[in-house]
Amino acid sequence: MPQLNQFFALMVSVAAATASAQAVRTERNMSLELANQIAAASVAACTANGYNVTATVVDRAGSVRAVQRADNAGPHTLGASLQKAFTSASAKNTTLAMMEGAQKNPAGANLVHIPGFLLLGGGVPIKVGNEVIGAVGIGGAPGGHLDEQCAMVALDKVKDSLK
Repeated sequence: MPQLNQFFALMVSVAAATASAQAVRTERNMSLELANQIAAASVAACTANGYNVTATVVDRAGSVRAVQRADNAGPHTLGASLQKAFTSASAKNTTLAMMEGAQKNPAGANLVHIPGFLLLGGGVPIKVGNEVIGAVGIGGAPGGHLDEQCAMVALDKVKDSLK
């Protein structure tokens, strides 16, 4: 019987060790330098096409890491870029895809009632592999699909840093 008690004690300690190991997670996060690079590259990509935009980069929790606003970007672009970035980071999807999904699925239309969500193109997740570490949101181009194109150009420029 003492051997059985020792066995159970060993099993409980192994289970506790496994449970505590799962309680702590390791996450990848972007540096301020990378966030600024993405914001600057986003604004530059849109400026090259004649669009005055604001780019906001958020971390995985939707907190702002970097913002850049082009000369002559409208005041509304600041809030729009933040909401697009927040929406994309939160849902781990592009806001253009979410908008299109909500238009096709009546139940998805309720997403607009989530505080801070903006279902317009221009929000793109920032990924390392399949892990979303944040998002970039752009507002100000004459169409959300154009905002998204600028974001994709910016993310392509920093792709080596996202490995």
